[in-house]
Amino acid sequence: MSFLRRRRGSDKPPMEIDESPTEDSAAEDNKNIKKKRPPSAAAEARKKGWSCVNSCCWWIGVICSVWWFLLFLYNVVPSLPQMVTEAITGPMPDPPGLKLRKEGLTAKHPVVFVPGIVTGGLELWEGRPCAEGLFRKRLWGGTFGEVYKRPSCWVEHMSLDNETGLDPSNIRIRPVTGLVAADYFAPGYFVWAVLIANLARIGYEEKTMYMAAYDWRIAFQNTEVRDQTLSRIKSNIELMVATNGGNKVVVIPHSMGVLYFLHFMKWVEAPAPMGGDGGPDWCAKHIKAVMNIGGPFLGVPKAVSGLFSAEAKDVAVARAIAPGVLESDLIGFQTLQHIMRMTRTWDSTMSMLLKGGDTIWGGLDWSPEEGYNCNPKSRINDSHVASDAESEKVESASNNVNYGRIISFGRDVAEASSSEIDRIDFRDALKGNNLAHSNASCDVWTEYQELGYLGIKAVADYKAYTASSLLDLLHFVAPKMMQRGDAHFSYGIADDLDDPKYEHYKYWSNPLETKLPNAPGIEIYSMYGVGIPTERSYVYKLSSYAECNIPFQIDASANGGNGESCLQGGVFLADGDETVPVLSAGFMCAKGWRGKTRFNPSGIRTYIREYDHAPPSNFLEGRGTQSGAHVDIMGNFALIEDVIRVAAGATGEELGGDQVYSDIFKWSKKINLQL
Repeated sequence: MSFLRRRRGSDKPPMEIDESPTEDSAAEDNKNIKKKRPPSAAAEARKKGWSCVNSCCWWIGVICSVWWFLLFLYNVVPSLPQMVTEAITGPMPDPPGLKLRKEGLTAKHPVVFVPGIVTGGLELWEGRPCAEGLFRKRLWGGTFGEVYKRPSCWVEHMSLDNETGLDPSNIRIRPVTGLVAADYFAPGYFVWAVLIANLARIGYEEKTMYMAAYDWRIAFQNTEVRDQTLSRIKSNIELMVATNGGNKVVVIPHSMGVLYFLHFMKWVEAPAPMGGDGGPDWCAKHIKAVMNIGGPFLGVPKAVSGLFSAEAKDVAVARAIAPGVLESDLIGFQTLQHIMRMTRTWDSTMSMLLKGGDTIWGGLDWSPEEGYNCNPKSRINDSHVASDAESEKVESASNNVNYGRIISFGRDVAEASSSEIDRIDFRDALKGNNLAHSNASCDVWTEYQELGYLGIKAVADYKAYTASSLLDLLHFVAPKMMQRGDAHFSYGIADDLDDPKYEHYKYWSNPLETKLPNAPGIEIYSMYGVGIPTERSYVYKLSSYAECNIPFQIDASANGGNGESCLQGGVFLADGDETVPVLSAGFMCAKGWRGKTRFNPSGIRTYIREYDHAPPSNFLEGRGTQSGAHVDIMGNFALIEDVIRVAAGATGEELGGDQVYSDIFKWSKKINLQL
């Protein structure tokens, strides 16, 4: 800078080196060059000065170039995947919100989102010393960083009290509130975000959208006992209706949120102190439509395998690839035992056990889906219900799978005639720590340590479990868990819905043991994906590991032969959305609630809207806009368009009524249920 100031004629203090060129110094430099002597100090300084200027200019140029490049990326790169995709497949359609705004649709009915299990964020409000520095940080949702940094501490805080199903001492974890509670499950992994953004395009904003966040770990009634969540939902809906010209709300539950809102509709009208004391016409006054997405109305087999062995199909495959890894603590991460201990304290998971017993799910020798064609390429894809002739044609080429046997010990048991299965009842079997290592001290205590060798053997000797006997099985292997579950949930079929016992909250989330509200103006939708192989029943084997490990596991080596694709990795697959089978998602709206039935005495109109799964055509499409998968369906353009139209005032008839690709109506006819 002194060099620059001297060239501009600025004065220099006496002690500074005069860097300006002079005739004498120039002549000296010429002599030095001729004599090949080192240049003078003045010349060296002059050279360094110009070098500094050049370097500064170069870096300024680089910074400017980078800045402009970043601006270019910011404005252009987000559209590059779309540009490439359009070059391959042609122009992409407008997002549903933009498309419908062009048609003139605007926001009308306030919208209430009810998230499902695991999709809502949970944050820490009080913790033990190992959780220092995590106040109001997310322990569920977000980056999941604490899982990797301090896994034991994370499991300790995410677990509930095994006696009460509520907070352990000195721990308080609470649901995140607002739309951010469940718009993204993790960075870049949307849940409600795409739907929210498209609703915003027709005029919705935060005052007309409400995320009914709750602690999805605890039993439904306990969300009111601990957090007054049900009361908050009631108050918020009343406020939204009052501040939006009296327009009723459109409620959009997803997954377990479907069962939670069923519970709410009974709670809100029930008298205090058990209910919300809203009166018998509260739902009729405040709700226009309930648009259930991926609803496990009658439960999911995944809940059974999860509670029985902490497994699903993917976990079973991982155990087969690396035996023993998930049963050890070698890598410092939590094993299946830790997962089982934690998830068995989450009472909400028991809301998704199978409902309706063998009447709904089938017995040893039958199931509603028998004859289902497991080859998706030959499925009947039509926007209407398949004709009987078409169904029989497909069924004749299909595999006969005993889906009613939810758990079979051995593939031979899964495929044998029931007359060939010699079963020994397990219910009165002796229990006790009578294994070879009965004095083993287990780091992670599960209720399996109480079974002993005879108890474990008795479970396997019963060989085949249907939906009805599964409840007895879980009572046998996990009595403490099921004792809490029995206090909050029920899984049967009501004989007489007018029986006063059904006024208890334990029945409110079971659609087969409760009535819909007396609100004929409401519409109820079942919206779910089809065309994806979905877990329906399992082949199990005894685990060869020690007493402290889980003694049962899915037999991942069991696979279908002769081209059979229904049995994969020890799991029998049926039609569904990858998590919820069609039977559970669709039966109530197809038959149980269709017209005036004892479960729907006021004749609320019901609609089935199925979305045939189409995976993304290339990786640039991300999770796709036509997905039918359980969570990815939240970004399905057709589903979003249906939701927006109803929120803007349309009825189910105006949507086109039912949209069906599966055999749900045919399967529902096979179920002999008194209506």
